[in-house]
Amino acid sequence: MRVLLVFPPSRRILRTTQPSFVAGSKGTTPPLGLLYLASAIKAQTEHQVKVLDLQLPGSSYEDLAREIQTFQPQVVGVSTITFMLLDALDTVAQVKKAARETGRDITVVCGGPHVTIFPEETARLQGVDYAISGESEYSLPALLDNLDDQQALAGIPGVSFVSGGEVISGPEPELIMDLDAVARPDRRLIPYERYASILAGGGLMTTMMTSRGCPYKCIFCDRLGKVFRPISAENVVAEMADCVDLGIEEFFLHDDTFTVQRERVLKICELISQKGWDITLDCRSRVNTIDEEQLIALKRAGCRRISFGVESGTPAILKRIKKGITLEQATTAFALARKHGITTLADFMIGHPDETVNEVKRTIAFAKELNPDYAQFSITTPYPATALYSEAMSRDIIKGDVWREFAAHPSQDFEPPRWDATISKEQLVELVHQAYRGFYLRPRFIFRELMRTKSPKMLALKATAGTKMGLGVLRKLVSGQSGRLK
Repeated sequence: MRVLLVFPPSRRILRTTQPSFVAGSKGTTPPLGLLYLASAIKAQTEHQVKVLDLQLPGSSYEDLAREIQTFQPQVVGVSTITFMLLDALDTVAQVKKAARETGRDITVVCGGPHVTIFPEETARLQGVDYAISGESEYSLPALLDNLDDQQALAGIPGVSFVSGGEVISGPEPELIMDLDAVARPDRRLIPYERYASILAGGGLMTTMMTSRGCPYKCIFCDRLGKVFRPISAENVVAEMADCVDLGIEEFFLHDDTFTVQRERVLKICELISQKGWDITLDCRSRVNTIDEEQLIALKRAGCRRISFGVESGTPAILKRIKKGITLEQATTAFALARKHGITTLADFMIGHPDETVNEVKRTIAFAKELNPDYAQFSITTPYPATALYSEAMSRDIIKGDVWREFAAHPSQDFEPPRWDATISKEQLVELVHQAYRGFYLRPRFIFRELMRTKSPKMLALKATAGTKMGLGVLRKLVSGQSGRLK
């Protein structure tokens, strides 16, 4: 059987209240989830599999139609993310259209974070033959092997489909605890040379996950399973070795929190250092799980950038959102990273439950006090399957289960809800603009970046890659414009 796994384009992402320059500054990264699934199919079955990333610049649905015409897949899997649900469904429609035009039946399987939260709603959507929820490295190969046996399909964890007007669902999917047993993603299945990082000077880059899950209890997070499951240090470095053989020299580690297990971090860094590679690492951490010994080891292993989620500049809000950190820990972490020459990105959110305008302004002030290399500000969104969303509904701040309604009846008019009980949506948007202006138009920031770069163009490029948020501000800076951001 021939299987095509597709990552949709991002043409109809849900509207947000983020500034326009934020929405337009995202880069393209490899479809890591699909690569894991493709490797699982290759390792466990005899099926042929290909991966098509429609996020790559210049890609279009014509590429999808061409792939269907030439590869002639019997099954097409579509990655489905809530914010890109409309694009996923457009992709499904294009697959079914190509099937009609070629006179063949093509089974469509949707999977991903959205399906994990809304499996029944996804299974009922037009064009979707099967929905598969949870981590699917074992259930997707099982589905492919049993496509002609609905009774067997009904027993596969995470699989949902419609039969006789009713949704039939298999057992609840379980988390994969032994990640060392999962086949490593094969980056040769994509044009890996087309993924590059501006900060790396055009060198090849990739994303990696050295663990899954997060043990922390932040109320705004919807991560699958609050259980931290690491890949062994040896297997992490073995995967890196595969990438280095391809000429890849920059690694964005997309773990929720890379530094959960201190000794594992030190072991990974030791093994990388022994290889003598000239590579660059970018990772995510928490200010309460980092120390000087780890930072020294990370720097020696090639770590050049670390992102820390700080979220708020007031202790009361940090406690309210169950972040589990202190402002003192944040100050220490950023100072240590600066001491060892590691570039820092601080993530902040505004519009937390019961937050006041003065508390938001304190967060903006704290961002300047921390003085990270880059800062990212976003408006808190009550995502489905989070404690924040449940509380917002129970307090009638959000009227009804709007995310489930959207999942069942997707519409371009849908706008993600906000916690606007204390600060209006309009105020939140203006405060985000204030945050970016206040941080990126500081003389201290401008002078520092000018000292680091050789041209205004490189200044804007570095800010784009480092923050994925500040491009609009810096464009105004380099072009000499001033005034309010639009």
